Amino acid sequence: MKVTIEVDCTPEEARRAMGLPDLTPVHDRYVAMMTETMESGIKPELLESMMRNWAPMGEAGMAMWRRLFDAGKPG
Repeated sequence: MKVTIEVDCTPEEARRAMGLPDLTPVHDRYVAMMTETMESGIKPELLESMMRNWAPMGEAGMAMWRRLFDAGKPG
């Protein structure tokens, strides 16, 4: 016997039904901070710090990002 249940709801409704917290204010603040940083001109040190935090596998991941950016540099 196979039973299929289909639920039609928005992501907001699903989040509420599962009891997950509403992180919209945190997301909005994060986006605002990233926008401010980009508009004020990002410094290479800040970019490296962000990539180091995001990169998986520590230094190996950081080296991969560095090679990727170096490959995209003009001239």
